[in-house]
Amino acid sequence: MISHISKQKMLYLMLLPGVIYLIIFSYAPMYGIVLAFKDFSIIKGIMNSPWVGMKHFEKLFADSYFQTVTWNTLKISLLRLLFGFPVPIILALMLNEVRKTAFKRTIQTVIYLPHFISWVIIAGILKVFLTTESGIVNQVIQLFGFEPIPFLTSNTYFVPMLIVSDILKEAGWGTIIYLAALAGVDPEQYEAAMIDGANRWKRLIYITLPGISVAISIMLILSLSGILNAGFDQIFNLYSPLVYESADIIDTYVFRIGLLSGKYSLATALGLFKSLIALILILITNKIAKALGGSGIW
Repeated sequence: MISHISKQKMLYLMLLPGVIYLIIFSYAPMYGIVLAFKDFSIIKGIMNSPWVGMKHFEKLFADSYFQTVTWNTLKISLLRLLFGFPVPIILALMLNEVRKTAFKRTIQTVIYLPHFISWVIIAGILKVFLTTESGIVNQVIQLFGFEPIPFLTSNTYFVPMLIVSDILKEAGWGTIIYLAALAGVDPEQYEAAMIDGANRWKRLIYITLPGISVAISIMLILSLSGILNAGFDQIFNLYSPLVYESADIIDTYVFRIGLLSGKYSLATALGLFKSLIALILILITNKIAKALGGSGIW
């Protein structure tokens, strides 16, 4: 082992910053999980605060609003997965068919750019376009004689607006993995299929999609593992008390009860519950992917 490390010392040296980052920001904070089982007091500190067992979990499960935010989280995440997951695959397949390199790179650059813009900026842009009183979209709607649509203040329209804006921001970036997978498909398979008379649609079905099936299955597993991450940054910058009923999720609820209300133990219990569900989901999804003949993460 030591000899192997000495031979590959430069590679391990490159790995070191990532390991340090994980230790500091992922493993060290796990010490705070004990707050979920304590009645935390800032004066007494973590170690001296009294143990209360499952008190905070019982309080959460008995709270009807906890059920509301859990349902909202699942609903928004599932809608993101249903409508957003296929979009990068479709975009990658379309870009793969483009033969003019300059045009292809231009399109890639354009669809990648929104990923690098923070939700703070995008939320500001959306508010300029979608506000009921002065939004550009509603001004156009009113020009055609219709009533303005309260995209940002209506429980009916807020969630669809979240899904569409998330797709527009992240779909282009998601194509990178699938384009890389497409680059690994053997061109000779396409040539053989063309000789056998397969049209473009059949080549897509029988060569292209099977060629990227591993990448699709892995991305699906990772997406399902984060099913309870409904997009804190996006929702926090766009929502208001008017849409709490449909848009308040676990992360925003944790923020309010933890940082704003000072109920650190209750917020920690909620965060631990979320992490446990995510772990169960990734284990189940990985097993299902393997059972269906796909490739799991491990």
